[in-house]
Order: sequence, then structure tokens, then C-alpha cells
Amino acid sequence: MLRRLIFPVLLGVLGCAILIALGTWQLQRLAWKQDLLTRIEAEIHAAPIPLPGEGAEARFQPVELTGMLSGDHIRVLVSRKQIGPGYRIIAPLETGGRRVLLDLGFLPEGRAVPPLAGVVTVRGNLDLPSEVDGYTPDPDLAKNLWFARDVPAMAAALGTEITFIAASRDVVPGIEAMPLTTATIPNDHLQYAITWFLLATVWAGMTGLLIWRIARPKS
Repeated sequence: MLRRLIFPVLLGVLGCAILIALGTWQLQRLAWKQDLLTRIEAEIHAAPIPLPGEGAEARFQPVELTGMLSGDHIRVLVSRKQIGPGYRIIAPLETGGRRVLLDLGFLPEGRAVPPLAGVVTVRGNLDLPSEVDGYTPDPDLAKNLWFARDVPAMAAALGTEITFIAASRDVVPGIEAMPLTTATIPNDHLQYAITWFLLATVWAGMTGLLIWRIARPKS
């Protein structure tokens, strides 16, 4: 009898150990991610600096600058909870001999794009959003309608460098700034940990059932 129980016991212990280890690892990843998000939030709300040079590795860095809007823009289709569909308005900003991309924020569907011309002072954060995947439609250039923020493609379309600033305060009346936050950074490690621990519980239960079936007296 004992010989027949060795394999299921080992299988149960080994399986539970692996699943519990995976759950524990996810809890460690959760602590790491929470620390990372805290540091990013602190960086987002730090004191702004002048715009760094093109290609600087400074995502989330707050910047403040003055530049000129020329009227050109791109509309990116988005939807906001409790508000509905609308567009992100991306415009080129000319500053200090440079031409960069500026995400002005949200314009509700049905409203005309307000005039985008003149000198403006911008406070925002450097970003490099990557929202394009294999299911993203190509932009409808005839309607000036894009379906995701594709920084290299938008830079080519508007003739700017690949420097992207998300405004943290309203720049143009009628367009609401959508400040950069950590909300878009996935943090699912707690759900993963719970899943692994639940699987360990199920594995232990199934192992116990198997051992009971092997050990019960035969009629």
C-alpha cells in the first residue's frame, strides 16, 4: 500500500511546491512593480526642466517650454470613461529651432478643432507611447484620422523629430489636457499570484482525493 502512495504523494508535493513558488515570485514582482510605479509617479510630478536634446532617455521627465503652434495637427480616435468618444489632438510645436510632437489632450467628438496657432507655454512630460499592434487599422489620411499613437509615423507625417510631449496642463482652450500617469502601466501581479495559489489549492485537493481513492479499503 505504502509503495502505491509514494508516487501520488511526491507528485502532489512537487506540484504544490512549484505552484506556491510561482505565486510567491509574483508577490515579489508585485512589490517590485509597486516600487517602480511609486518612483515613476514621483518623477512625473518632479520640477520641470528645459527640453533635453533629441533622443534623450528621459521618459516621464517633466519639461516646460515655450513654442509656436502652426495649425497642423493629427486627430487620434480615443474614448474616455463617462465622457465618450473623441480625439487626441497631436500638433507640432516649434521651439528653439526644433520641431517636436505635442499631445494637447482630448477633444470630444462633434466639436471643431479650435485654432492651433500662436505662441504657447507648455508644461508636460516626455513620453514615447506605443499603441500600435497587428490589429490597428492604418490611419485614414484623407480624414486626418488615426487609430493609435504611432510616434515615428506621426513624426514623419508632421515633419518633426521623434520627441513626444504629453501636456499636463491645458494649452489650447477647448482641448482638455490628458496628463501622463502610471494608470496605463500594467500591474497584474496580484491577480497572477492569486491564480497560482488557487491552483496550488486545487492541486492539493486533487492529490488528497487521489490518495484517498488509492488507500480506501476495497469492497
